[in-house]
Amino acid sequence: MCRLLLACLVFTPLFAAPQEEPDDLRRAVAMHQAGDFKGAIKTYQSFLKAHPEASGVRSNLGAALAHEGRFEEAIREYDLALASEPRNSKARLNLALAEYKIGRIRKAAEEFETVHQAEPENQQVTLLLAECDLRIGDYKKTIELLDRPGVAAVNELAVAYLLGTALIRDNRIDRGQFYINRILKNGDSAEARLLLGTAKMMASDYKGARDDLAHSIQLNPKLSEAHSYLGLTLLRTGDIGGAEQAFREELENDPHNFEANLQLGGLLRQDQRYEEARVLLRQALAMRPDDFGVRYQLAAMNLEEDHVAEAQTELEKLTKEVPNFVQAHVTLATAYYRLQRKEDGDREREVIRRLNAATQAKQPGVAPAGPDNK
Repeated sequence: MCRLLLACLVFTPLFAAPQEEPDDLRRAVAMHQAGDFKGAIKTYQSFLKAHPEASGVRSNLGAALAHEGRFEEAIREYDLALASEPRNSKARLNLALAEYKIGRIRKAAEEFETVHQAEPENQQVTLLLAECDLRIGDYKKTIELLDRPGVAAVNELAVAYLLGTALIRDNRIDRGQFYINRILKNGDSAEARLLLGTAKMMASDYKGARDDLAHSIQLNPKLSEAHSYLGLTLLRTGDIGGAEQAFREELENDPHNFEANLQLGGLLRQDQRYEEARVLLRQALAMRPDDFGVRYQLAAMNLEEDHVAEAQTELEKLTKEVPNFVQAHVTLATAYYRLQRKEDGDREREVIRRLNAATQAKQPGVAPAGPDNK
């Protein structure tokens, strides 16, 4: 996560006990406001045993639990509170923050979106929603949220970073460069170097990208995605060992980084380290259930582990959804041949031949892909 957004992540109590409320509730709120979260949790829980319907108190308990890092428990309390008060935007915002903290970014984005619809002028919510959309790969949505007058007022550097990143990853490099320059006006920074490195990688300047990304990590070893993009750059230059190390370092910083889970899972799959690879790929799939790359990696691994029917089912879905996905057709053909379905395998070979011919017509010299029909 961009360090420029850290100030947005604040779990706040939602209910202040007036004088006429019971002493134990006023005491719990006082402890909460004084930072005694353990004491507040215990007192809130005691009060809720007698008053389980008190949704505002449940929201406070959730906030106190979140401060202690007990996010799953906090989420349960927010869910209970929202069951009674579904339009309570503050409770839903705290729920979104808790989901974000444990890495359920897609779920966090859904909750932030609900708050954003209710409070479209809440700029911090807009920023957090945009950051979630960026992380799940919806770059156009991030741009739509941030590329509007007045949004930068809440945190100009954070907006420049998120918007610049989304523009570059949406292959709008020139516009993204404008925001890189805006960040660099404030001095050299890890965020600016990450943006520069990403832009150079997309322009196939892998040496320049590697240098900028390494500089970014030197300035801030904990910067989200810096190690991941360094790993991608190293993959492009054939440094497989360096790439694996970079992806592992990214996952030490952020276990929920999609690209690091996907790429490291794919590398481990190629090394036939299937158990570890499956954990990482399933983590990536949980973050982006419709991602073709993750689904292909899992299907290919099923085939390699001789779960041929499972591989066939997923590959048939993939080739229907993405008809030009040559490697999926190649692997599906292999699955058909192993199942002794020669006619189906031959049909896939013909599809592969046509796709390769079309590719070679556009890019002469590209090596065609073909199935293992043994």
